[in-house]
Amino acid sequence: MSGEQNLAAEHCRPLRGTEHAIDPTQTAALLAHLPGWQIDAASVLRKEFGFSSYTAAILFVNTLAGLAERENHHPDLEVGYGRVVVRYSTHDVGGLSRNDFICAAKVEALARI
Repeated sequence: MSGEQNLAAEHCRPLRGTEHAIDPTQTAALLAHLPGWQIDAASVLRKEFGFSSYTAAILFVNTLAGLAERENHHPDLEVGYGRVVVRYSTHDVGGLSRNDFICAAKVEALARI
């Protein structure tokens, strides 16, 4: 099983407090398992997905919303014609947590369907 598949098989857990924020070394190791994902200037995990139509983008967003509810970990989304930008960070830890990478891996699996 690949690193991305391992992450996607995990489930988010409630995290509160800065002790759950991951350090840059952990971030780099986890990011290596998520092709196309980046850490932006605001230290947010993000990726832009392209779609053939607005309808396809909205279907992706609606399916992602169900995933977010199941994991109780919700991304910020930006939707445009044929594109969706997904952004993760864990506000309760003041940065990135393992939950962000777990959900990003699940989004990757969803995008392949």
